[in-house]
Amino acid sequence: MIQRTAARIEAHNPDSWQACLSRSVTTPEALLDRLGLDPAQWLSGAAAGHRLFPIRVPEPFLARMRPGDPDDPLLRQVLPRTDEVEPQDGFVPDPLEEQGAILTTGLIRKYRNRALLMVTGQCAINCRYCFRRHFPYHEQRLDPDQRRQVVAALSANPDIEEVIFSGGDPLAVSDRLLHQWVEALNTLPQLRRLRIHTRLPVVIPQRVCDALLAWVAESRVPVVMVVHVNHPAELDSNTRAALARLKAAGVTLLNQSVILRRVNDSVDTLVELSEALFDAGVLPYYLHAFDPVAGAHHFHVSDDEARQLVQALLPRLPGFLVPRLVREIPDRASKTPIDLFP
Repeated sequence: MIQRTAARIEAHNPDSWQACLSRSVTTPEALLDRLGLDPAQWLSGAAAGHRLFPIRVPEPFLARMRPGDPDDPLLRQVLPRTDEVEPQDGFVPDPLEEQGAILTTGLIRKYRNRALLMVTGQCAINCRYCFRRHFPYHEQRLDPDQRRQVVAALSANPDIEEVIFSGGDPLAVSDRLLHQWVEALNTLPQLRRLRIHTRLPVVIPQRVCDALLAWVAESRVPVVMVVHVNHPAELDSNTRAALARLKAAGVTLLNQSVILRRVNDSVDTLVELSEALFDAGVLPYYLHAFDPVAGAHHFHVSDDEARQLVQALLPRLPGFLVPRLVREIPDRASKTPIDLFP
């Protein structure tokens, strides 16, 4: 009851994460206006992409963009473009073939001892390169009965030792619901880790609130949080403070990035990103080769280019700050490392 009351008070705080989320920019016109960009030059392309995949940009993330710069690396991740409506061979709606790996509603099992729990289809930010931008989230919604079915399915598969909160963004739902999930999963004796894949502590640092830290502390098993940062400009003082609170609570912090054309496809940017992450208490984990999702071909960086970038990182960073370059290939038993020296 105390936690529920605290959550209600937090939700009515104008500086709370819920309030920040509610004030997100949701139209191309508003985004262009806020950044002082000429609507005549950018609006037609942005409107076309927006109709296919609606724009959503939280205020704290928008505040880190450079006004008047259409090539700002944070803006490029969220501004729709005409390229999104131009079909390209090889770019498909479900590049990872996840819909064939659904164990039960809301539960995706791609690997032997790990399963993805689709906590929600909501996100705080709509990244234009998202490999799930076409995912039928409405078919995977979890009501209370289906949540019980998920726990029963996990119980019937004792070789699943790690559950990964995913989505959407799992931290886009209430801490009350997340606490209920943790309580249910704590009943599974085989569970060794709870992993959370999220962008919210980066795009809305206020999301790391007392209620979140409370249910994290109640988890029987260690909590690993994999955040998603693509560019060092995404890490401001508020983000670093939020990550410090998670680390102080005992959460293991890792980062996964996607290699993106004209966002982070330079050696200097990737070096700066790894150093900034380490300074914030986060270890680089994966650098994902680009998934060929329909509507995002303009972000594509070839595997050869990605390989050359990571090769160039090796003499400039200690090994523990060099992310693993990987590709996810449907039906493989794990992520597939890309050989740096074929």
